[in-house]
Amino acid sequence: MNALARRLRQTECDGVEMSLAGARIVCDPSGVLYAPDERLLIVSDLHLEKGAAFARRGMMLPPYDTAATLTLLEAALTRYAPQRVISLGDSFHDRTGAALMPETSRETLRRLMAGRDWIWISGNHDPEPPAFVGGETREEISVGPWTFRHEPSAAYRAGEVAGHLHPVARVANGARSTRGACFASDGSRMIMPSFGVTTGGLNVLDRAFHGLFDLATAKAYVIGLTRIYPIGFRSLSPG
Repeated sequence: MNALARRLRQTECDGVEMSLAGARIVCDPSGVLYAPDERLLIVSDLHLEKGAAFARRGMMLPPYDTAATLTLLEAALTRYAPQRVISLGDSFHDRTGAALMPETSRETLRRLMAGRDWIWISGNHDPEPPAFVGGETREEISVGPWTFRHEPSAAYRAGEVAGHLHPVARVANGARSTRGACFASDGSRMIMPSFGVTTGGLNVLDRAFHGLFDLATAKAYVIGLTRIYPIGFRSLSPG
């Protein structure tokens, strides 16, 4: 099963509703968050035009990542019909790729944005989105009890929702193990999975995550083929 087929199958699963900083939010198996009371959808690390960026450096990736990522994003937008969308940075893999984005992809993105308030959070790959996109660019934004930004703060910050680290979790059972993208949260703050179809991942037990969560309550909401599995950090394996 290729990456797009697997991701499309995951979008057919039910999301998991949880309390984050005292307000309800839905972890969707597509990799987005949805806040129903705010009619707000959050997506992180789209990395549009990553394949083209790698090709310019002589490293060949399949050139269909942008179209596939936008297909998945459209499915999530159709599912929830949000009024507002926040994209948590690294929406484009680099400035050059965004400027050279094919017109068909530009038109798709404009169509998905139409009629919605769209906020681009600045990322380390894309401090500013290209001029053709529209929407609003912010370093961070607060909505309800949450603050949305690209990189998680080093100091503990209740209500923070960030991306950047591309969290994945590994569950081992004897000689068998499985590894998947996940939402990482202790109920107070959250790190979102990367949404782009060609992005890698970093195990939530890696030192980059140290100090970000209360380990007594931290869970990885692991995205499987048929459901999301909430698993405590202490039951996970490195690697």
